[in-house]
Amino acid sequence: MDFDAAVAEEIIAGHLGLEGPALPILHALQAAFGCVPKDAIPLVAKALNRSRAEIHGVVSFYHDFREVPAGKTVVKVCRAEACQAMGGREAASFLLASLGTSWGETTKDGQVTVEAVYCLGLCATAPAALVNDKPFGRLDGMALIEAVAQETGA
Repeated sequence: MDFDAAVAEEIIAGHLGLEGPALPILHALQAAFGCVPKDAIPLVAKALNRSRAEIHGVVSFYHDFREVPAGKTVVKVCRAEACQAMGGREAASFLLASLGTSWGETTKDGQVTVEAVYCLGLCATAPAALVNDKPFGRLDGMALIEAVAQETGA
């Protein structure tokens, strides 16, 4: 969805009654627009009586917030020690090379975004990843590609 200031203002207003509304507002904006649009930052700042820099700082600090929409499929690959020790680095390298993308990027067709995360709590099944929030474990490069293909229908 393209940015619509009226929709953003409605989302913001709907969360102002919460205690500590900044994160719920930002999550709701991302759910509506696929990211936290830069044009929404001043609206949030004004509503919360904060500076634009403070709100931008929250968006840029938390890895789950995006400044541009993600692909239809989001792959979160664990890069924590347990997964790395079990071959996660190689599996991730294979995935990135196969997709022709890098960490934090979306494929040219807009289908797949690959993000690094630093522990999914799936250490017993390392290396692990989430594909559209569905957990996959004991991954090698081919298994990771297959998990992505399964979720994208490719």
